[in-house]
Amino acid sequence: ATAAGDGLEQAVRRTVDEFRSGDRYVPGFGHRFHPRDPRRDPLLDAVRQHIGLGTVPGDHLVIAGEIERQLAEGRSRRVPMNIDGATAVIYAELGFAPQLARGLFILSRSVGILAHAWEEYEGGRRIKGPMPPPLLAAYTGTGERAVPRD
Repeated sequence: ATAAGDGLEQAVRRTVDEFRSGDRYVPGFGHRFHPRDPRRDPLLDAVRQHIGLGTVPGDHLVIAGEIERQLAEGRSRRVPMNIDGATAVIYAELGFAPQLARGLFILSRSVGILAHAWEEYEGGRRIKGPMPPPLLAAYTGTGERAVPRD
């Protein structure tokens, strides 16, 4: 390992230890339902491609990889990066300030929620379980209150 690599390893160790000592999870790693978030690899592959093209430096991908490596230490199961970690890597590689991260996450989640709601609307059924009526309403075009959708 290089001196920079040793410094990175130590810095990540301090951060991971801080989260573990507080019995907290590290944001951007692990997934409630999947052993490995299926959305992360295509994004990380795109980052690797752009590292190869010289578009982005790759420093944040290296850091995220070290976090992932250290989170796996002493565990029977790995704690791989999830979609939030992958998008954080992308935002950082593109040079966005960390203070903008929360807003960027909210924007991307908002688009996903809208797409999901539209898919449910178009399909005529709720995808994730029961929803009590009349929460879904349709615009009548008359300027009157919305009426429940059948």
